[in-house]
Amino acid sequence: MKQSPELSFDDDGRPVLITRAAVPYEDQHRERVRRYLKLMFWRIPALILAAVAYSIWENGLVSLAIILVSVPLPWMAVLIANDRPPRTAEEPRRYDSRRRIPLFPTAERPALERRAPVSPQPEADHRERDVPS
Repeated sequence: MKQSPELSFDDDGRPVLITRAAVPYEDQHRERVRRYLKLMFWRIPALILAAVAYSIWENGLVSLAIILVSVPLPWMAVLIANDRPPRTAEEPRRYDSRRRIPLFPTAERPALERRAPVSPQPEADHRERDVPS
């Protein structure tokens, strides 16, 4: 006795798996931790491999190359571990353009008040002060 396609019950009234439901946060977190640990696991063997390569070939360039390949592993592991699943079309967008702060904010500028015009100083009087005696 199926009630409706949206309720997702089987004929006995038991709920069935909802495939459109999001993966629980705990499962997402656990998977991200596993990916982090898998990437970080390769860091120690790379350092050991660099030491073994140096002891076999006595060539520092090979060991240095192996170490340089292992340098971005922590960075990649953190980026992958902090990644989240892509947003779905139903997930709300939180960007509000009305509340956007401009890159170079400017203060509000009050209108300039009109002042009474000031009569200019006579030019001759101004020159007399600047002339050294």
